[in-house]
Amino acid sequence: MGRHREFDVGKVLDAALCVFWRKGYEGASYADLTAAAGVERPALYSAFGNKEALFRRALARYYELYLGYIPEALQLATAREVAAHILDSAIALNTRFPEHTGCMVINGVLAGSDDAEPVRQILIEARAVAETQLRERFERAKAEGDLPQTARPDALAAFLMAVLHGMAVQAKAGFSRDILKAVAEQALSAWPASEQRA
Repeated sequence: MGRHREFDVGKVLDAALCVFWRKGYEGASYADLTAAAGVERPALYSAFGNKEALFRRALARYYELYLGYIPEALQLATAREVAAHILDSAIALNTRFPEHTGCMVINGVLAGSDDAEPVRQILIEARAVAETQLRERFERAKAEGDLPQTARPDALAAFLMAVLHGMAVQAKAGFSRDILKAVAEQALSAWPASEQRA
């Protein structure tokens, strides 16, 4: 008969999420994770498997708790509203928690050791999924006349992702919410006008 788990898995996962968000995958040591979670290393292994498995679960939890604004945005009426909602929501998230600024998907691992390569690939794939969702939404906007026929949905999606990634790095570096809002406004000023308004 297995030993009864004596901790709340959700709370432990949330604590691990915050460590990964602040320190990235490789920067988060098992000592950091166990201290934040308040459990011993064997209990972490038992509940989640290895560090990579724990990171995968924490990433899924991050999407569940913090990135609901993306599907919300994709339902908005115009491509510009989609972009504005995502930018505003990302700024709010990137600056909401002083102890872990930026974005966990960006902070996770941009470059790392060979051992971290699977995690880097997970994050690349996650960003690619978001970019595909944006491209498809902008293709629809173009077909509906909300974007001009000269607009390139793939380039608009890549542009928006580049601005979002840059703002996440800037937030991690301590840029203020006001500066990030100015960056978002500058990005939106370059947004193509709809066919209806042109």
